[in-house]
Amino acid sequence: MLRKAMTLLLAAVLGAAVLTPGAAAAPSRDTADSKRVVVYYQTQYVNGSYVSPKPLTDNNTGVTDVLVGAIHLNGDGTTHLNDHPPSDPRFTQMWTDLHAMQAQGVRVSAFVGGAAQGSFQRLDTEFDTYYPRLKNLVTTYGLDGLDLDVEEPMSQAGINRLIDQLTTDFGTGFVVTLAPVATALSGGGNLSGFDYETLERDRGAKIDWYNAQFYCGWGSMANTTGYDAIINRGAFPPAKVVTGVVTNSANCSGYVPLTTLKKTLGHLVAKYPTFGGVDGWEYFNSDPGGTAAPWQWAREMTSAMSAARR
Repeated sequence: MLRKAMTLLLAAVLGAAVLTPGAAAAPSRDTADSKRVVVYYQTQYVNGSYVSPKPLTDNNTGVTDVLVGAIHLNGDGTTHLNDHPPSDPRFTQMWTDLHAMQAQGVRVSAFVGGAAQGSFQRLDTEFDTYYPRLKNLVTTYGLDGLDLDVEEPMSQAGINRLIDQLTTDFGTGFVVTLAPVATALSGGGNLSGFDYETLERDRGAKIDWYNAQFYCGWGSMANTTGYDAIINRGAFPPAKVVTGVVTNSANCSGYVPLTTLKKTLGHLVAKYPTFGGVDGWEYFNSDPGGTAAPWQWAREMTSAMSAARR
């Protein structure tokens, strides 16, 4: 997601346990559960120390989804999670932790692509070669879904084919999300090549929601203006638009202080009863707890949206 290069070591997930895809209950696309709390999880190690996502469930934060990545389909035929194969032994504990979270009802998806380009160009032009590798990742690691973070040119036909095949292979319970910059949903700038309003019209029944990036110059959650602009176009219902924010000012431009963000979320919940929720880029250094207690961010988001519903 406009994944600015981090100076910290980005290792990757997962090790050896195997679950059936869709292990956690996924929402129906017709009755999508709103008020989601979604956490992007790309930094798995900081200064050689493992960063576990499990405190998100151990502390009852209300997290609904963890998106682990980034997955890259490389031109040399390898599949990497950041800089290493997903099967690398360093990620065995992470797989264990993620599967334990699935057992607690948290959906675990992988996000594909991001700022490191190439994966979607390959899926677009050499689908029969590269899609089986993506399918194998899902089945091997028991993922509940995929977040398609297309930040490179891809054709409308190509994204349609990918979504169609995921639904065919894994069923309607498999969570399919996308991660456009926020302006791509309101008629503005777009990094993906294809048109999102056309995608929603043609394939919306197969898409659970959009993790819209309101940061890095593509929007802001300092107020509701950017979100309102999306909803007012009439192409995307509030239940399918999740507000993406940076969780720490070091992660990208556009950081909104926690007090302000919580007020904005409260206004959105009040204005849109089916508001889709919030996602955070990224987990490991999330304020207010920082690297010592990054799980606190999810608890704050859950609290803000719950208080607004009372």
